[in-house]
Amino acid sequence: MKTIITGGAGFIGSNLVDQLVKLGHQVVVLDNLSTGHLSNLYQVKNEIEFVNIDVSSGEDSIYKYFDNVDWVFHIAGLADMLPSIINPNKYFQSNVIGTLNVLGASKKAKVKKFIYTASASCYGIPDKYPTDEKSKINPQYPYALTKFLGELLVIHWAKVYNMPNVSLRFFNAYGPRLSTKNSYGSVFAVFLAQKIAKKSLTIVGDGKQTRDFVHVYDLVDALIKAAQKGKNGEVYNVGSGKEISINFIANLIGGSKFNVPKRPGETDRSLADISKIKEEIDWQPTITIEEGIKVLLKNIDNWKEAQVWTPEKIKEATKTWFKHLNKD
Repeated sequence: MKTIITGGAGFIGSNLVDQLVKLGHQVVVLDNLSTGHLSNLYQVKNEIEFVNIDVSSGEDSIYKYFDNVDWVFHIAGLADMLPSIINPNKYFQSNVIGTLNVLGASKKAKVKKFIYTASASCYGIPDKYPTDEKSKINPQYPYALTKFLGELLVIHWAKVYNMPNVSLRFFNAYGPRLSTKNSYGSVFAVFLAQKIAKKSLTIVGDGKQTRDFVHVYDLVDALIKAAQKGKNGEVYNVGSGKEISINFIANLIGGSKFNVPKRPGETDRSLADISKIKEEIDWQPTITIEEGIKVLLKNIDNWKEAQVWTPEKIKEATKTWFKHLNKD
């Protein structure tokens, strides 16, 4: 099979590339390396086609790579809350226009399956837990909004143009190749860099808030099963189905701790209802948080070049966040 992965040099995309290569797919990666790294593809560089291109630059510029493609996994896009608040136009261009372009090229090429990686951030601060796919949509910041707008395009195109589209709403992903870019974001990237530098782990608020952490290997399995068995026009949550507190994560990683102010616009809880994806495509997570963190700690040197966030740097970096989202 011939498969395109947009954003294939990134955290989730490169892990998917590895697995599809193992399965014998002819893989084409489209990535402008704005957040991805060629080093993530080093182990398969002679087995794939890599194209340095921005999918938001235009449908016509990317269409030629879609010839005879069977599956498309659209993972390319910009993540993280804080940068989206500072530059919402950039996020709209990447996450909405980029998705529109990839959809258009896929429609022309008559691909057999189109998988979109959406975000559980679309739920905002949910009304119920566990949160299912029919829960209220309430984005709290531009990143969440633009990812949801991309999903609306994907599902609408499935309905209007009878495209074989599926959207997966990822909860909190972690694992090998987690981004070490300088934006203040992932709790794992922050904690691991702080641990290497022998700095205190910065706990947001009281640390009792929970997240549904799902390992990237489980996400890759969900992506492939969605391409094989996902129902056209459907949306599926992808999470562990378990709540893990930030304090629990910090205790597993180990070290001293320092509390920083709670951030506005963030939910205190996150818990996916994954009954739909279990029933319809026979997927369920297999990697526990303890197992996942154990492997990360064994490979902690991967974060030695990551920015070390001190309380002072966090305060400076989140000023815009508090300015625009503080409802008090």
